[in-house]
Amino acid sequence: MSHNKVKAAVMTGPGRIEIQKFPYPVLYEEGSMIVRMEMSGVCGTDKHTFEGRSKQYAGTPAETDTPFPIIPGHENVCIIEEICQKSGKKFDFYGQELKVGDRITMCPDIICGKCWYCRNTFGYPWCEHIKAYGNAYSSIQSPYLFGGWAEYMYLMPETFVYKVPDGMKPDVAVLTELFTVSYAVDRAKEVYSLANEGFGAGDTVVVQGVGPLGLGCLFKSRVLGAGDIIAIDKSDFRLNMAKDFGADYLLNFNNSSKEERIAIVKDKTHGRGADIVVECTGSPQALVEGLEMLRKGGTYIEAGNFVDTGTVELNVNRYLCAKNVRLIGVSNHPFTHYGPVLKLMDKYSKTFPFDKVVTHHYKIDEAEAGLKKSVELDTMKVVIEP
Repeated sequence: MSHNKVKAAVMTGPGRIEIQKFPYPVLYEEGSMIVRMEMSGVCGTDKHTFEGRSKQYAGTPAETDTPFPIIPGHENVCIIEEICQKSGKKFDFYGQELKVGDRITMCPDIICGKCWYCRNTFGYPWCEHIKAYGNAYSSIQSPYLFGGWAEYMYLMPETFVYKVPDGMKPDVAVLTELFTVSYAVDRAKEVYSLANEGFGAGDTVVVQGVGPLGLGCLFKSRVLGAGDIIAIDKSDFRLNMAKDFGADYLLNFNNSSKEERIAIVKDKTHGRGADIVVECTGSPQALVEGLEMLRKGGTYIEAGNFVDTGTVELNVNRYLCAKNVRLIGVSNHPFTHYGPVLKLMDKYSKTFPFDKVVTHHYKIDEAEAGLKKSVELDTMKVVIEP
């Protein structure tokens, strides 16, 4: 890697990735940093953007479309190379002093801190003006390096960063942003009541789609005290990894019909249906099937459709009202949950095989191949490295 020119994979538009060189950035903002990338995950959002489905936060004040060209990469683990600290020390989100050479991860979201949502929903990045590294900053905007599929990144002063625990390897730390989305399961726990609404200990959980996001939600369900966990996916490879993360029953989508899957869930729950269903497939069509699997008064968590992937026909009376369903939509993750996720992965490092989740490594020059590989059924998490 050269400090003169920085190599990056640039998504110039849907279906197009080019390898480009950029100037090494100059620090001038107090608190800004330059970090040397170790690895950056390929996310489902990156896949959708590459396929042309790039509208985010639809129907809200923050609605946006991807400002191509961009440097993708928002699931990042990196080493601090330089810090602009003319007037004092630099600290991470939890008050730990940062120094050159520290390994960190980061929240990709930049919030304004001034709008109604920032002032009233602390922890949740529902900002009306939210922007994110890896998909909302164009690579024609100086200092250019706003995504992790590069040799270096420029981090603005307002970026939330988190020191990685000593001894945690990069291929585990890179899962932090992704597993933080599993806070969707905690949200169901927040509304638990004596009427058995929400998520409580011993509850049966169905996870639709156990790719990396589903695996994170499965892990969170297990450590929060789920009873039986049923994993559904098209890939036996992913289902077997789900078993390693605590799934009790595995259903291959390709080897079963919708009716069979619903019947199996009902059979495992004495005919009632699951207490919690978490959708992580990224397909709107999974919604109706998942609601059918849910018991009366159950909770459905829709976590898989961060970008606009289309519509689905739904009988509101049958699937929502008649069953008194609690529906939780998820479009992001709380920046306050990175610390808990890092602690959980550190604490349970001997219990869960986090080091097996990253299955494929690609260099920056191979970014397009890595992106295409990530949709295949024999992968879990694909990462891009310098």
